[in-house]
Amino acid sequence: MHDDEAAIRQVITTWLQASASGDTDTVLSLMTDDVVFLRPGTPPMLGRAAFAAAQSSMGKFTIAANADIQEIKVLGDWAYCWNKLTVTISPGDGGSPVTQSGNVLSIFRKSEGAWRLSRDANMLTKTPQ
Repeated sequence: MHDDEAAIRQVITTWLQASASGDTDTVLSLMTDDVVFLRPGTPPMLGRAAFAAAQSSMGKFTIAANADIQEIKVLGDWAYCWNKLTVTISPGDGGSPVTQSGNVLSIFRKSEGAWRLSRDANMLTKTPQ
């Protein structure tokens, strides 16, 4: 496995672990300032600040996620990754969890020696319980 591919896999692993533990600062450090998130049925989320604002409302929820990486291709200081993602969000008050799953296509950019998420096309849909 190429060193850059291993580094991107580590970014994804760190992201999932930080999300599960509620460590928004670590998640924010793994993305570029100009990150763009594309999600079905909603306007694009533009920039790290928008992501941080959205995450501030997630404090009362726990997140469990699994990424099944299908492909990583490194092209110089850019890379893309396709994975199958499953995310379960559980309310802290004991309400019913919501699970979403689907494909994600992510673009990473290497800056100052570190890979960071730059663009993310998330095609998750609600999974029937």
